[in-house]
Formats: sequence, structure tokens, C-alpha cells
Amino acid sequence: MNQSRVSNLPKLIILALFGSISMVLMFLNFPLPMLPPYLKVDFSEVPALLAAILFTPAAGIAVEALKNILYLIYTGAGDPVGVAANFSAGVLFIVPVSILYHKFKSTKGLISGLVSGAVIMAVGMSVLNYFLILPAYSWFMGWESMTTEVKSFTILAGILPFNALKGIIVGILFVPLFIKLRPWIEQKRLRHSSAA
Repeated sequence: MNQSRVSNLPKLIILALFGSISMVLMFLNFPLPMLPPYLKVDFSEVPALLAAILFTPAAGIAVEALKNILYLIYTGAGDPVGVAANFSAGVLFIVPVSILYHKFKSTKGLISGLVSGAVIMAVGMSVLNYFLILPAYSWFMGWESMTTEVKSFTILAGILPFNALKGIIVGILFVPLFIKLRPWIEQKRLRHSSAA
């Protein structure tokens, strides 16, 4: 048991580091032209993607969770609904990517995963916003409940294209980063699997 704890220590350190970097990247955000200014792209999914590819999808989810917990603590829990939405979007994106990458273990598998992740995130966040997130925002902000028409317009004109574009932008950034880091990723994965 002690040996298992020791071998897991480097993994925990890497996940904590990735979670911290991910939280910092949340603040480096920017809006997209033609979309509502409150929808902002950041690259905080990149460390979570690295964790999910390096270890398992669960490791990527752990980085997403740590990032959002740290963000909540740092910002004083000002927007728990937005943080929950960020976590959901991150999980919907990174899990398909890591599953497909671990299945095929190739750049082609990674690209297929990034495309699938972008689609799943865009569709999944549209559904979550319609049924949960937008109603929760209305309640949290003390607004009147949104009508079906307002929710549908908000999703079709903002949330759906935003998440699709975010997935594409993060994917375009991640592929060359992955290619550059692939020898390090393979080395770390082999070391981790032999330790386990």
C-alpha cells in the first residue's frame, strides 16, 4: 500500500500542477466576434486534455474539478452557475477526446476525438442550458423565468455556435502542442504504467 501511494505521488503532483495552470488560463479569456460578449473562450481545457491523455479520462475530469474549485475559491464563489457550466463543458469535451485517443493511440485518433468532443460539447451544453443552466441563471440572478422562445434563441444564436467554435479553436491549438509533447507524453505514460 505504501509503495502504491509513493508511485501515485508524481501523478497527484502533475494533476495538481495542471489544475493550477488550468485555473490561471481561465482568466486569459476573450470574446468571439458576432457572439454575445459574456461567452468567452479560454484555453483552460488544454491542461485537462493533457492529463486525460497522459493518464485516464478520470484524471482529466479531476483537473477540470480542481480548476473550477480553485476558481470558485479565488473569485469568492461569485458565479457558481457559470463554474458548474464550465465544468460540464470541459468534461463533455475532454472525455470523448481521451477515450478515442486511448483506443487508437495516434494523432488521427486524437483529431477524431477533438472533432467528436467539439460536437458533443456543443450539443450537450445546448441541452444542459435549455433544461438546467439558463433556468438556474434566471433563479440565481433573480430574473423572471425565460420563455421557451428566449431560451431557444439564446442557445441557437449564442451557446451552440460558441461551444462549437471553442472546441475547434482549442483543438487547433492542441494538435501541434500534442505533436511537440508526444515523446514526453509517451515516456511519462510508460513510466506510470510500469510503476502501477
